[in-house]
Amino acid sequence: MARFVRWYGSGPLHLLVLFASFTLTGYAVVRLFAVQPLEVAIWFVGAAILHDLILLPLYSLADLSALSVLRHRTADVPSAPWINHLRVPAFLSGLLLLVWFPLVFRLALPYPGDTGLSDSVYLGRWLAITGVLFTASAVAFAFRLRRGRRLGRADGKRSASGDGAAP
Repeated sequence: MARFVRWYGSGPLHLLVLFASFTLTGYAVVRLFAVQPLEVAIWFVGAAILHDLILLPLYSLADLSALSVLRHRTADVPSAPWINHLRVPAFLSGLLLLVWFPLVFRLALPYPGDTGLSDSVYLGRWLAITGVLFTASAVAFAFRLRRGRRLGRADGKRSASGDGAAP
């Protein structure tokens, strides 16, 4: 087993899951390509161009901006890693916007008939979900900071009293 891990870089379960995901993806592409080959090819090329040339530079710039703005703060900045508490809700909110943007921005006519909802509700709901995501992340970060401070104080008391100090 160790030889396989050295050769492959991970365990056999990882290889099996990777193979299964590629198989499922290949099956879906073959089925879609058989029905609408031109649309599938346009979608793949468009998705690659949109992601690599537009979205990747934008979210890399946003991430670097957040890091550089908060990196130059004084000691008031919390010591716990905070950037993922910003990245995760931003990613999920962006993913929801990417999937539902025709309805959020009222660009699609056939969807209200399919969903039974007016297109005026989607922007408010997306904003509410985004707010909930960032609020939940802030609460999780606050709990993480509180736990870190509590553990730090407990360690400080022990070392100050000499209980955990080396002789």
